[in-house]
Amino acid sequence: MSSPAADAPALPALVRRATLPVTLLVQAASSAAVIAPTVAASALLARLQLGTAAVGLYIALVYLGAMVATQAGPVFVRRWGPILSSQAALGLSALGLLLLAVPQAGVAALGALISGLGYGPITPASSQLLSRTTDPRHYALVFSIKQTGVPLGGVVAGLMVPPLVGAGGAVPALLATAALCLAGAAAAVPLRAALDRTREAAAPWPTRAGVVEPLRFVAGHAGLRSLAACSFVFSMVQVSLTSFFVTLLNRELGWTLVAAGGALAAAQTAGVVGRIAWGLVADRHLGPRRTLLLLGGISLLCGLALPLLAPLDRRSAMLALLCLYGATAIGWNGVYLATVARLVPQADAARATGGTLFFTFFGVVIGPPIFGALGGALGSLAWAFALLALPLAAALTVLWRARF
Repeated sequence: MSSPAADAPALPALVRRATLPVTLLVQAASSAAVIAPTVAASALLARLQLGTAAVGLYIALVYLGAMVATQAGPVFVRRWGPILSSQAALGLSALGLLLLAVPQAGVAALGALISGLGYGPITPASSQLLSRTTDPRHYALVFSIKQTGVPLGGVVAGLMVPPLVGAGGAVPALLATAALCLAGAAAAVPLRAALDRTREAAAPWPTRAGVVEPLRFVAGHAGLRSLAACSFVFSMVQVSLTSFFVTLLNRELGWTLVAAGGALAAAQTAGVVGRIAWGLVADRHLGPRRTLLLLGGISLLCGLALPLLAPLDRRSAMLALLCLYGATAIGWNGVYLATVARLVPQADAARATGGTLFFTFFGVVIGPPIFGALGGALGSLAWAFALLALPLAAALTVLWRARF
């Protein structure tokens, strides 16, 4: 485990205290930029004259862009510093939203890809920042708090976008979300002088070899290989839950759309609480590996329980199960990212994070189509969730054998 950052004592106390809230705001704004178009999907699809299948294409383009950007991101963090890199990423997110507002399918597709390019570097940059300003004894908690920005961005988009769409259509909603990204970039300005001072302005620009270097770094580190493999599976489970949750409740179990949406909000809230709670558990009680084992095991059991509970039509029990599922399947990220940062020297935090996130985002790209096809073949999304026990069991085996 790396020691506290050598330059941390030299940083002003106000800078150290402000780093977490600023990175949380940046993460929430970036997440809202990705989620807002899906919330405004009905209005956007009407403008673009596209069917609902285009939503899946949008998600795929975003995360394909993110996969590329996570690899190039560490190079920009080294050259520009983590604050300027985060600001540039938020600028790309805002640009992507502006292009999505153009009523031409090709331009909108480019906007989705650019949004992904903006989303990808955020986490490597924030990992570099937090590893320098956080006592390693509190890594899991601090990284988990920062990662609550992902579901919080969803909450912001869910609350902000619908009324704006209702009042003026999709364009005002996208413009407001772009403005949120720019506000996040502005909030980071006061920290730039202190936290970007270690940047290497003469560092080379990304090359083909440089872009794949984080993958080589992960491949050469046994602990990072294990975490990358597990994050691939965990992200598949997470995105399958969040993408098909409402459809399961509405179409298969007969819940109203309002009730299903409320259940989704409850599960997302459980995910926010879970990310913080699991960080505390990892830091103070179980350690990161055993905490991830516990999270994966509970997610596995929740998936197996879904098809057994579904026919009983006990909504309170189903809601409780789904909240537990959300607390674990959504709540793992902070412990995972803290463990990645803990396993490497602080100077390598962005590189290690970028390399492992490639596999995390790959799980997000391929998870929904595989899960949807599985649900269609089985005729039941509930049983598709149960079959997620197979890849989860493989991930738990990897974690059990890992040594970190």
